[in-house]
Amino acid sequence: MHDLAINLKKNGNVVTGSDDKIYEPSKSNLKKNNLYPKKLGYHKENITKNLDFVITGMHTKSDNIELQTAKKNRIPIYSYPEFIRKSSDNKHRIVIAGSHGKTTVTSIIMHVLKKNKIKFDYVIGGRANGFTSNIKISENPLIIIEGDEYLTSPLDKNPKFLKYDHHIVLLNGIEWDHCNVFPNKKVYIKQFESLINKTPKGGEIIYYDGDNNVEKVINDFKNEDVTLKSFNREKLVIKNNICYIYNDSNELVKINIFGKHNLQNLAGSKLVCEQLGIKSKNFYKAIKSYQLPENRLSLILNKKNKVFRDFAHSPSKLSSTIEAVKKFHKKKLLVVYELHSSSSFNKKFLKTYKDTLSYSDDSIIYLSESILKNKKIKKPSINEMRSSFNCKKIKYVNDPKKLETLISKKIYINHNKLFMSSGNFDGLNIQKIVK
Repeated sequence: MHDLAINLKKNGNVVTGSDDKIYEPSKSNLKKNNLYPKKLGYHKENITKNLDFVITGMHTKSDNIELQTAKKNRIPIYSYPEFIRKSSDNKHRIVIAGSHGKTTVTSIIMHVLKKNKIKFDYVIGGRANGFTSNIKISENPLIIIEGDEYLTSPLDKNPKFLKYDHHIVLLNGIEWDHCNVFPNKKVYIKQFESLINKTPKGGEIIYYDGDNNVEKVINDFKNEDVTLKSFNREKLVIKNNICYIYNDSNELVKINIFGKHNLQNLAGSKLVCEQLGIKSKNFYKAIKSYQLPENRLSLILNKKNKVFRDFAHSPSKLSSTIEAVKKFHKKKLLVVYELHSSSSFNKKFLKTYKDTLSYSDDSIIYLSESILKNKKIKKPSINEMRSSFNCKKIKYVNDPKKLETLISKKIYINHNKLFMSSGNFDGLNIQKIVK
């Protein structure tokens, strides 16, 4: 939301905004652009009758005083995705969807387009290397959108990705998530069925062919006026701890990423780029300099023992990243995983983590005591946690100081370390600890 506000102001609009809590880097970015609210909180007087429209974020409550005032004054209200769609009416819209890999695929496409000097707009969930914002809306004829399946807004309980009216959609894998919103796997998969059914005549669906859930969605799809294209994975070669893939001429191309999930992300990105007119040789040339987005398998300490930080909130992402790090860096591995998303507090969903730690030598599960109190959730026991993950040697911690003490023990001194979370371990300074 703060990136959108800055983008709108730079496009010549008068912008105001409200929030009850603003954290870094949003706080500094808003102050730098003279957009930081004079006072925090929501106030009726902020909604004046001369406003052209209001954009509401996903976490705004339906009884919010500013939202209610805007409705009373009949000021148009847009959700974030509705406004993106409104702003891209005359653009070729590419939506990247799937339970995971969305940010990486979107960032790869952005990188390749930029390297090939193709003008485009974008919406992405993480900070991509070489880009200063998570969003760009301008007069460019093309837009790449990371399509999130989570709810649109408090006024609209449909997934965000249904709002964009894509011309091309990439489906990268489906794994039940957001169980606080989608109570079971069947309901969750139905959202993706609705997504591809919105593909227009002459549109394209690009999908990963190694996923059973995706296969079911594609097999049930009936529209001969839509083109279906499948992808799998790029083939990886490792020489002297350097990763390569083959181009179409069977020549080795050096890359800066590893892991089966990232080879899958590369293959899907390549197919999208080809549909946008980028020749295969130009894709492989551009990909040599690609770096993963912020906090996506980032190497935060590169010494004798390596330390990685990765964004993760799903069982398959957890297991695939652990496997990638363990196989590429053949050394003992300590995995520290924070259960942070709303799904993590659901005991039924927790069981889907079974065997995800099988490639880890030692594992610590972190579940914040403060989050448990705020959400009024009974803390799972150590036995429940070990049963869910099917791993008897799990360590289980709920306090950041105890986590720091545990990580610092001598038994882990010669381990590589992998920190994974969609949160921040209650503000724990990971870099300071590992150094």
